[in-house]
Amino acid sequence: MKITAYQSHTLKNGLRIVHKPVAGDVSYCGFIVNAGTRDENADEFGMAHFIEHMLFKGSEKRSSRQIINRIEDIGGELNAYTNKEETVVYAAFLEEHFARVFELLTDMTFHSRFPQREIDKEVEVIIDEIHSYEDSPSELIFDEFENIVFDGSQIGHNILGDEASLLSFDTDKAKKFISRYYLPSNTVFFSLGNTSFKKIVYWAEKYLSDLPVLENQSHRIAPAECMPVHKKDRRDTSQVHTTIGSRSYSLYNPNRKILHLLNNILGGPGMNSRLNLSLREKYGFVYNVDSSVTAYSDSGILSIYFGCDKDNLDRCISLVHKELQKIKTQELTTTQLHRAKKQLMGQIGVMNDNKENLALALGKSFLHHNHFNTLDETFKKIELITARQIVEVANEILDESKLFSLIYN
Repeated sequence: MKITAYQSHTLKNGLRIVHKPVAGDVSYCGFIVNAGTRDENADEFGMAHFIEHMLFKGSEKRSSRQIINRIEDIGGELNAYTNKEETVVYAAFLEEHFARVFELLTDMTFHSRFPQREIDKEVEVIIDEIHSYEDSPSELIFDEFENIVFDGSQIGHNILGDEASLLSFDTDKAKKFISRYYLPSNTVFFSLGNTSFKKIVYWAEKYLSDLPVLENQSHRIAPAECMPVHKKDRRDTSQVHTTIGSRSYSLYNPNRKILHLLNNILGGPGMNSRLNLSLREKYGFVYNVDSSVTAYSDSGILSIYFGCDKDNLDRCISLVHKELQKIKTQELTTTQLHRAKKQLMGQIGVMNDNKENLALALGKSFLHHNHFNTLDETFKKIELITARQIVEVANEILDESKLFSLIYN
């Protein structure tokens, strides 16, 4: 896919529009709202994710069935997700139906009704989702680990919420959350495809310009420092599940690209990551081992996960710490650094060749940075990383005194 420049426009009410022209018959577009789990009050845990579900359940113009049929009758796909800081609703469809989809997404995002009968049904659906999630320790441990690392902060509770909170939800609570965060100034409309940007701006003015100018009411507080915790939970599982990690960089930290390269070397998706080569390939102690980095607007987290037989737990933990020590003390050779950079750039290139991934990345980047890097810009930043910088970042993030751990045993 040829990477071309993006186009952007801001409506008078503050809603931003960003479009990336890409040849082809299929278009992708959606709204990304700067509102997630961390924006919930104490009596609203799970509300951001719940709202995402409810956007499909009826608007001022349509029933839930009409919303579904509006996109599926033209063979399109309608999707959404929620995380700690964002809610996204988006669609994939043939380009000729752009105006139809734009109007539908606008109706869902800004004109949902939240009828109580639908709320009662969806609460039960999400409670079942929570129970299902609790039966999967390899997934549950990530949320629990993040709760420990960010204990006492807005980030420190899971996305699905809890049963007691969900059972208290009603139309009034849902509308209050919407009124605080689903505002033009807090939202980006993103688009990727072959549609004329002039047409997109026209439709934006038609469907979105009547939204009122309101101040963003977000009151995010950066997580306070806390002492590392090492916790073991008894679980009825055949495997031991372990997560080790620490707080890391925010979305705006200039060292974030260095951390991504470090993470890729340590336990990224490649089979040649150091943790995979050690714990799986060399010793055969695990089936899955990886590390990941998540960045928030004012903090972040790096986590290492593996599942192993109970008899191998101590050896696996020792091997993880051995690899952490190596990356903190031994600079990569010129050849190793070159290979690591090429691998990361290749992964980014392949990911960006997926149009859906690229559209979502476009929206998120514009929401937080008001800019979207081309591949060339991204690659230039990676090329500038030195072996010494990787060691410095490793020592800052992976210092033993800063590491948390959680074990399901």
